[in-house]
Amino acid sequence: MEAARPALPSDLPVCARLLEEARDRVIELRGGPELLGACSLPLPPEPVDEQWLADRWTGPQGVLLVGTIDGVVVGLGAGRLTARGEARVGTIDCCYVEEGARGVGVGSSLAESLVRRFAEEGCAAVDAAALPGDRGAKQLFESQGLTARLLVLHRRLP
Repeated sequence: MEAARPALPSDLPVCARLLEEARDRVIELRGGPELLGACSLPLPPEPVDEQWLADRWTGPQGVLLVGTIDGVVVGLGAGRLTARGEARVGTIDCCYVEEGARGVGVGSSLAESLVRRFAEEGCAAVDAAALPGDRGAKQLFESQGLTARLLVLHRRLP
């Protein structure tokens, strides 16, 4: 049985490992380094430091969730609340599930829980970024009602 729940302090070591896996996967994708370096998810240190992770997502503006199967942590959902003008916006920074645990609903549970938490906090909108070749992330976010509102096109010059 899959589920999502708030991360506990005892979950931080596995959260750090999952974030390292997510970072390594994103870096391999087209646009990944740019996403990590310039967008919502900052480039985590190598190795991921538990204190860095806690500082980023366990404060009053952060949301850190774990996805579980039969109580075993196999996924990570992280986001934060930000102000955009007069409105509050929830940003999904990371939604990652271990490769062997994908396809059974853990990612959906994490994304749904993040969106629900942002709604409970009075957010007017939810943002998330997906890379062009990451069909799984795009489909996951679309399943939660998110739609593309900006495509960034790029060309390197000599």
